[in-house]
Amino acid sequence: MKAIIIDDEKHVREGLLLLAEWDRFGIETIYEAADGEEAIEIITEHQPEIVFTDMSMPRRDGINLLKWIHSSKLNCKTIVVSGYDDFHYMRNAIAFGSFDYILKPIQPGVLNDTLARAVQEWKEQRNNRLSTLEKNRVINEVRPLYWDYLLSSALDKGKWTKRSIEQINKEYEVDVAFTPITLAILPINMMIKKRYQGDADLAFFSLLNISNEVMSERKSGVAFRNLNQEDELILLFWKEAGIVDAVETIATMIHQFTKVHCTIVIGQTSTQIYEVYDSAVQSLKKINLLESAWNTTVVANKQLKTLPVLHLFDYSEEIKWSIQSGSTEQVDEILERVYNTFDKNKYLSIEQLEIWENQFAILKDHWLNEYEINKQDPLYQGVDYWNNDGMFSFTKFKEEKRKEFHDLIQTVFNVQYKKEKNSVQMIEEYLRDNYQRDIKLQEIAERFFLSREYISRKFKADYQMTITDYLTKIRIEKAKELLENPYLKIYEIADSVGYQNDKYFIKVFKKLEGMTPKEYRAKKTKS
Repeated sequence: MKAIIIDDEKHVREGLLLLAEWDRFGIETIYEAADGEEAIEIITEHQPEIVFTDMSMPRRDGINLLKWIHSSKLNCKTIVVSGYDDFHYMRNAIAFGSFDYILKPIQPGVLNDTLARAVQEWKEQRNNRLSTLEKNRVINEVRPLYWDYLLSSALDKGKWTKRSIEQINKEYEVDVAFTPITLAILPINMMIKKRYQGDADLAFFSLLNISNEVMSERKSGVAFRNLNQEDELILLFWKEAGIVDAVETIATMIHQFTKVHCTIVIGQTSTQIYEVYDSAVQSLKKINLLESAWNTTVVANKQLKTLPVLHLFDYSEEIKWSIQSGSTEQVDEILERVYNTFDKNKYLSIEQLEIWENQFAILKDHWLNEYEINKQDPLYQGVDYWNNDGMFSFTKFKEEKRKEFHDLIQTVFNVQYKKEKNSVQMIEEYLRDNYQRDIKLQEIAERFFLSREYISRKFKADYQMTITDYLTKIRIEKAKELLENPYLKIYEIADSVGYQNDKYFIKVFKKLEGMTPKEYRAKKTKS
């Protein structure tokens, strides 16, 4: 807890600091002020729970300070400390809610008794306030959830249920069974990420409050969270007049509060809830993100420009070869062709985004399964296409999609490379274990289920020599070890390392080592 002592006499403030048993009452911070003007600044900034004040002070006296505290509805306890046993002061102290009135000179017992009662009463009132706030919070939370469930259920079924008709009639005195309605959709996924750091519940709570405030004032309808979709806020209107104006007002208020632009799509008017919802959904899907229509706040039931969507499936074979080769340049060239089509047509719809994301997910899973990749860490998911003000960015869209493909290519290529690396290492081990035999390339290909061409190319890339040269190198290394034994004959050593003709062995040895086996042995013996 915090307290403040307000008195123009320094020795009085020092006396209160010394006499009050602050620690006993859990008061850790005590501020000081020489008059009411200075006190207001401190109280405003630090919100102390206990206020001690003199009545007679320069600039702003105690009466004016008490009046300010009372009008500001601060949750604090004010104790007047005065040298005047004056009815005028006491009356004002009582009138403006002072907890008690202590006369100077201050008695320690009286001071601490008054402080104890003030702290106790403040705590009791705080608990009551918290209890009331909690009750109101529960009511305010449960009521919207009920309407979210009731109205979302009607959307899901595509018709009004008997219960929903009864509850709307009871709450709003509107018979939706026979009243034409209009639905507007506000997608807030982008806003959840940009403004609410991923907290969807907080986003819906804030935006529904704004929407329902406008609709309640006009008695035109109700806003609710569509529980059938992750990011849909629905505006349900049963008053036909002024819908566009109401939607524009909601969009403006949301922008003022969040600093993020939003687009609200209005559907057709009908008595059938499935018709009005479907018309809004279809309009939303057709919005062209590359035109200024997205930058407006309302798309009101009008014919939108539409073009056929592009499918990633049409490019799957080209993309697959890019992934297999680990070529980010190749996949960038494919993506650039797609981007150029969007740019040329000046058309990129929300429906196109959804189709792209769904098809990429399918292709990605297929390719990961094909390469037997069980990746525990999720691959990069590029879905941040929006500027901080909520506007769609074609540049960011292209960057995000490149990142997705680059991450996939790197993942597949790394696994593919490791598998190839392991195969070549196993071939190298096989050569070391069988160097005495005449090993043919076809034998290796059949054993490791790889083509001869692939083995030759990969082995040379990893070991900088052909398999034949590597096998020769192993044999000569083993021969050098055996030559250190003076009791072994040259022809015996040749046979041991896979050469049946000792003359041929001597020729190969001299070519690699620059001396004959006999000369090598003599050199080793001398050393």
